[in-house]
Amino acid sequence: MTKKYTEQEIAEINELLAGKTPAEIVAWAIIKADKPVITTNFRPYEGAILHAVANVKPTIDVIWCDTGYNTRNTYKHAEELIKLLDLNIDLYVPKQTSSHRDAVMGIPQIDDPMHKVFTEQVKLEPFKRAMAAHQPDVWFTNLRKGQTAFRNSIDVVSQGEDGILKVSPFYNYSDEQLDAYLEENSIPNEHKYFDPTKVLGNRECGLHN
Repeated sequence: MTKKYTEQEIAEINELLAGKTPAEIVAWAIIKADKPVITTNFRPYEGAILHAVANVKPTIDVIWCDTGYNTRNTYKHAEELIKLLDLNIDLYVPKQTSSHRDAVMGIPQIDDPMHKVFTEQVKLEPFKRAMAAHQPDVWFTNLRKGQTAFRNSIDVVSQGEDGILKVSPFYNYSDEQLDAYLEENSIPNEHKYFDPTKVLGNRECGLHN
C-alpha cells in the first residue's frame, strides 16, 4: 500500500536531499520504493533521467506514452536511447490512431472546446491506463524548476492526491547543466520534438498538476 506522507515529511525529505546529486537522489528513492517506474516521452533532455535511473536500477519499468504525433527525429532518438541504455520499455498508445483522429478532429487549438477531448485521448487516457497497470509507489520524472508556475511550486520530491511519490532528480538543473551531464556520460540529445497538447511551451498538459 502506498504511504501517504505529510507536508512536513515531504519538506524534511527535500531538506535531506538538498545538494545531493541526481544519482544519490535516485539511489535514495529506489531504496524507498516497492514498485518504481519512470515515464518518458523522449523529449529533449530525457536521456539524462533515463541514464541516471537505469544506472541505479537497470530493470526498472520505463513507461512510454506515445501520442502518435512525435517527429521522425524523436522516434529515431527513442530507438537510439532504448538500445544504448537497454531500457525495459512498456509502450502505451491512444486507442485511436493519429490518422483516424486527423480525419475527424485534427489537432484543435487551445481555445477550441475539443482541445480537452484531444488531450484526454492522446495523453491522459494512455497515462492513466499505464499507471493503473503498473500501480507504482515511486514515479521518476524529469520535471525541472523554471518550466511552469506549477513546477516552481514543488521540489525534488512531491506527492500527489494519488499517493505516488514523484521524484525529479534533475529538478534544480539548468539546460547548461544537463548539457554537461549528457556530454560527460556520452548520452545523445534531440531537440526536434512536438507535443500536440501543449501549444505553448510553458503550459501543463495535465499529467503533473
